[in-house]
Amino acid sequence: MPQGQPAAVPDDGLSTRQRRHRPLLAVHTGDGKGKSTAAFGLALRGWNQGWSLGIFQFVKSAKWRLGEQAVFEQLDELHRSTGVGGPVDWQKMGAGWSWSKKAGTTDDHEAAAVEGWREIQRRIAAQEHDLYVLDEFTYPINWGWIDLDDVLTTLAERPGHQHVVITGRRADPRLIGAADLVTEMGCVKHPMDAGQKGQRGIEW
Repeated sequence: MPQGQPAAVPDDGLSTRQRRHRPLLAVHTGDGKGKSTAAFGLALRGWNQGWSLGIFQFVKSAKWRLGEQAVFEQLDELHRSTGVGGPVDWQKMGAGWSWSKKAGTTDDHEAAAVEGWREIQRRIAAQEHDLYVLDEFTYPINWGWIDLDDVLTTLAERPGHQHVVITGRRADPRLIGAADLVTEMGCVKHPMDAGQKGQRGIEW
C-alpha cells in the first residue's frame, strides 16, 4: 500500500469516503510483546482527535497501576479542564467495575468479566464511545467465561461509528475472521529468555 493507497478497490457500491470512514474491528494477537501497547497507541491517536475512549482491562489485577492508565487518567483530566482531546473512561478487572461499586476478589473474575461485557454491550448500544479498547479480552473468551457468538453478534450489529480493538493471545479464528484489521505479534527475542524480569517503564 504505497502512500496509503489500497491495492484493489472492491465493487461494493460505496464511495471512497464511505469506505474510508467505516468503523473498524481490530485484533492484536500473538505471543510477542506489544499487543496492548499498540492498542494504547491507537487510543492516543483517537484522544487527539477528540474521541471518547472506553478502555476495559479484563485480566490485569486491580493492584497493578500501569503507566498507560496514569497517562490516560491525566489526559481525561486535561480534557475536562481545558476541552483538549476527548474523555477517557478506564475500567479494570479485580476491584469491581466502577458503576457497580462491588468489591472484587480472585474468585469472582468470571462474574466480573461477564458483568463488564454486559456493560460494554450497553455502551455500544447507546453509542457512548468512539473507540473501545478491550484489553486481554481473548482470555475470558477462550476460558468460556464470555460467549463468542454473543461477542460476534454484538460487534457486527454495533450502531453508528464505533471502533473496537481487542488484544490478547490465541484469538479465536472466528474473531480473526470477523475483524477488519488483524496484527499478530511474533516473539523473536525477549529479555525473559535470558532470565531478566520485567522492568519499570518497559513492562509497566
